[in-house]
Amino acid sequence: MNPSEPITPDMGRSEALIEESILPTSLNQRPIGMLGYAWIWVGIAVIIATYSLGAGGVAGGIPLAKVIAVIAMANLVIGAFMLLTADIGTEHGLSFAVYLRAPFGVRGTHLPALSRGVVAAMWFGIQTYLGALALNGIGQYFLGFESWILWYVVFAALQVANTAMGIKSVERLATLAAPAIIAISVWMYFTLEGVAQTEGINIWTWQGVDQMSIAVLFVSNMAFWSTLAIDIPNLTRFLQVEPGTRSFMRRNRNVFLAQLVALPVTQGLIAGIGAVSFIATGNWNPVEVIQGQGQGVSLVLLLALVVLAQWSTNNSANLIPSALTFINFAPRVINYKMAVVIAGIVGTLCMPWMLLDNLFVFLGYCGAFLSAIGGIMIGDYYLLRRRCLNVPALYQVDGQFSYANGFNPAGVIAWLVAGALAAWYAQYAILIGFPLGLMLYVLLMKIWVLPRHPQPEIDTPGDDAYLATSVGVSWAYRHDGGFTRVDAGHLDQARKGREDI
Repeated sequence: MNPSEPITPDMGRSEALIEESILPTSLNQRPIGMLGYAWIWVGIAVIIATYSLGAGGVAGGIPLAKVIAVIAMANLVIGAFMLLTADIGTEHGLSFAVYLRAPFGVRGTHLPALSRGVVAAMWFGIQTYLGALALNGIGQYFLGFESWILWYVVFAALQVANTAMGIKSVERLATLAAPAIIAISVWMYFTLEGVAQTEGINIWTWQGVDQMSIAVLFVSNMAFWSTLAIDIPNLTRFLQVEPGTRSFMRRNRNVFLAQLVALPVTQGLIAGIGAVSFIATGNWNPVEVIQGQGQGVSLVLLLALVVLAQWSTNNSANLIPSALTFINFAPRVINYKMAVVIAGIVGTLCMPWMLLDNLFVFLGYCGAFLSAIGGIMIGDYYLLRRRCLNVPALYQVDGQFSYANGFNPAGVIAWLVAGALAAWYAQYAILIGFPLGLMLYVLLMKIWVLPRHPQPEIDTPGDDAYLATSVGVSWAYRHDGGFTRVDAGHLDQARKGREDI
């Protein structure tokens, strides 16, 4: 098959499911390299909420060294899971919500996708609230007045505007913020260790009086990034890839440094500093600690770095994923910039100060339903489709993925059952939701859905017609409503005039 030919003779028009920002990214629309992506993840991993995870561990009677090790290991495991879901972006250039049309149906996708979108918006609110506290400290120093609500609104508006400018703007901010974030961490550690020493406290032997098991700490930290573990294609679809490589390792080589090094190392260290903060001062919140320990200009600079840390996380980890799910819900009505604004409004109205006070409960329930989605994605992409995907059909209202009135009963039932059971045992949610969602989905597909709704890429495994990056092509949308697979040599021509290809 010539890769420049349409994959089907007549795709028809499906404008109801199409908007430019959720179309597959082509090989020449992927500007982010290995280091750029790693910097993004340093920025993502350093959020103020991370400090509370470390503090919770030591308060629960786990020694500091074990807290750091357990949290790093939990993030290494979730980072390895991210490698699997990342391939959806590097291979096909698809966003999370659009891919979910395969296991959930073109209408069923809205149930899990919007649940993720709302959670992402809530995280945006949490991050914005914590950044606003830092801005309030700066305003108090320079202007002599306090109004965290004002800074909350201003900070939210700035982040929305920056994210609306696109992925390159997000990468530039991350490159600036990541070194600043590291500087915060170094200063905080030495300052807090000094405070502990003056109090006669050995931070490495101190233990809290509460009781928390290592398993609960491990699972909670896996749940912390369960959101990005499933929608990582939203970012990896913009990573530089080597066209024509069938090797998973080579195709995803720009992912490894971020997921297996930047995430676990940064997360472990930052959570450890939160633990040290709690040991030394009884307070896990670094904004309040900085305000108590810093002075003059140094205080202002450190608070400014805290703001950068929240900003760099919110762009890539919260606003972009949330916006893409809202676009997927109504592509003909909502464009990218509008969706970013909607995500910002939802996040600022979610009362994040209440969520922050119940962080472990929030993480448990989020992890329950999101981990079930992750299991379904892995079962669908690797076990059933073997990475092959009829991408054009994802954009057809009445095509292959319409299933039963737009819903795939296998995906919906597996998600609700696995998610509910995982939520019932919320402390261990991700360990239940992921495997149960995977097994239920694959079983229901094989015995119920596939006999009634044939999937050509499953019926003809290994067919190169349903691959993209692996065979050196990209999916390109044509103005006549169809899709073409375009090889690297035709990409410029495709972007200038797809209808002529």
